[in-house]
Amino acid sequence: MYKEKIPKEVEEIILKLNKEGFEAYIVGGCVRDLLMGRIPNDWDITTSAKPEEVKKIFPKTYDTGIAHGTVTVILNGAHFEITTYRIEGKYEDYRRPKEVTFTRNLEEDLSRRDFTMNAIVYHPQEGFMDPVEGIKDIKNKMIRCVGEPSKRFEEDALRMLRAIRFSAQLDFEIEEKTLEAIKGHAALITHISAERIKDELDKMLMASYTDRLILLYETGLLKYILPELDKCFAVEQNHPHHVDNVGIHTLKSVGLVDKNLNLRWTMLLHDIGKANCKETDEKGIDHFHGHVRESVRLTKDIVKRLKFDKKSSSHIIKLIDWHDERIKKDKRAVKEVLSQIGEEAFLDLLKVQLADSRAQNPKYIKEKEEQLQSLYEVYKEIKENNECFLIKDLAVNGEDLIRLGIKEGKEIGELLKQLLELVIENPDQNNKESLLLYVKENLIP
Repeated sequence: MYKEKIPKEVEEIILKLNKEGFEAYIVGGCVRDLLMGRIPNDWDITTSAKPEEVKKIFPKTYDTGIAHGTVTVILNGAHFEITTYRIEGKYEDYRRPKEVTFTRNLEEDLSRRDFTMNAIVYHPQEGFMDPVEGIKDIKNKMIRCVGEPSKRFEEDALRMLRAIRFSAQLDFEIEEKTLEAIKGHAALITHISAERIKDELDKMLMASYTDRLILLYETGLLKYILPELDKCFAVEQNHPHHVDNVGIHTLKSVGLVDKNLNLRWTMLLHDIGKANCKETDEKGIDHFHGHVRESVRLTKDIVKRLKFDKKSSSHIIKLIDWHDERIKKDKRAVKEVLSQIGEEAFLDLLKVQLADSRAQNPKYIKEKEEQLQSLYEVYKEIKENNECFLIKDLAVNGEDLIRLGIKEGKEIGELLKQLLELVIENPDQNNKESLLLYVKENLIP
């Protein structure tokens, strides 16, 4: 049953190592995925053979992490990582061991791994070896550290985020002692690089069970990695359109938007400014005037701190800046927005506003859904009629204006903006003859 799902190259590598007198098994996430009926993304092999011995056996290899015993074998054009059984020395930076020692003992290697579900090995002929009862934990949908949880997190603090990420991806619970150890060691996450933290958060946001992100708050990790969002869980929203505090509303909205990383980051950060903008009126109703501007300001700090790429940063910030905008459902208004933020951002904005609405008071959801659907219908009509809403789609361009005697420079751009405003208001004017006549009669002194 399981053997049939293993690529023939993986079996060939294992049996070739065996033939040369070495132990070899598939290990880690691929074994866990096999047991869960999932398709593994990668196939990792662990062996008693040392790196130099692996390189002698296989003609095509390259060093991946030779100091830690990892060599990549190329077979039939595919790449497979093979790692020697190892014992790890003292950890000095809460991330990597100062040194590793190779061993011929499989159980010694498995005892230093993170979670029991990742410490199972499989051999196509011998079956499973499971010294730490990982199969039992998989059946019970439980994430449990191998050995003493505190030691595992002191070795590698990133494992705390990995535990929560696995919970969000697999719908597993975190075992009590493991969870308590995360709470007790949360501050160690400050030793982990921003790139590593963002990578784990990306995977959590793209998971199927994003409600598990509440564990970031409950364990205390959130105040070290996203303190701006951590504050939001203490901010109640006594307002007719809300039923949850800002933090809970935020997590709900994440799970209600499309599985697109930029959209999910947008929902995670769209209301973080509310913690700094709360006001309560004489009737006891809470208001958050200026929270959009504040959310944008904080998001700019976050994307810089977590080292987002420029394109994603710009798109996320744009969506947050517009997320609370109430767009009128008429063509002129929709075209004005399209001209300002572009078509891609407009369509994403509708998704953001829909997720935001669905995470608010259920009493008003239908009304808001209908409003957003009507905006989409207006957009569709604009597209079907090929109505212009971008300067690049005008029937004239800068060269046409230069031929009329207008000098190159800022004036050209300003005139094109004026022509776009004219065309947004009067779609039938978007032809070369009409626009050039308009420029001659109204825009040239």
